[in-house]
Amino acid sequence: MNLKEHIRNVKDFPKQGIMFRDITTLLKNPEAMKYTSEKLLDFAKGLNVDKVVGIESRGFIFGSILSEKLNAGFIPVRKPGKLPAEKEQATYQLEYGTDTLEIHKDAIVPGDNVLIHDDLLATGGTMEAVCKMIEKLGGNVVQISFIIELSFLKGRDKLKNYDVRSIVEYDSEE
Repeated sequence: MNLKEHIRNVKDFPKQGIMFRDITTLLKNPEAMKYTSEKLLDFAKGLNVDKVVGIESRGFIFGSILSEKLNAGFIPVRKPGKLPAEKEQATYQLEYGTDTLEIHKDAIVPGDNVLIHDDLLATGGTMEAVCKMIEKLGGNVVQISFIIELSFLKGRDKLKNYDVRSIVEYDSEE
């Protein structure tokens, strides 16, 4: 399946000069959803995953599917003010600014094997921050998965010490 056919390109979103890769068109297609789920699950075979971390908000969708299929716990990483218990926090650079994410401190038990999922890899700042939070809590990042990778932004370079997987690659903004 050519998954790019199911991803909408939205020019100048969220700001001028950005080509946003929208997976809502993929999500409304059952065959594309199933294909994406199966590819992500294939990446994770044999990893002995204890927890799947999904990054707000699109990382929750396939992260939840992966956690169920891998018989692992699901951990949401959220923007500030969304998690009620004691949290670990990280601020990082985005392609178009800065942001902060949080995880519950009790979400990861030292020694947990953790798979992290998000929908898109751009500059790598978001994922690098999440990896650091998980490692600070004692987790082992065994894999990082994405649906989409914007390889021209070189985000994979920030994640070179990890097993990084993606299904669809874009090598330019267009």
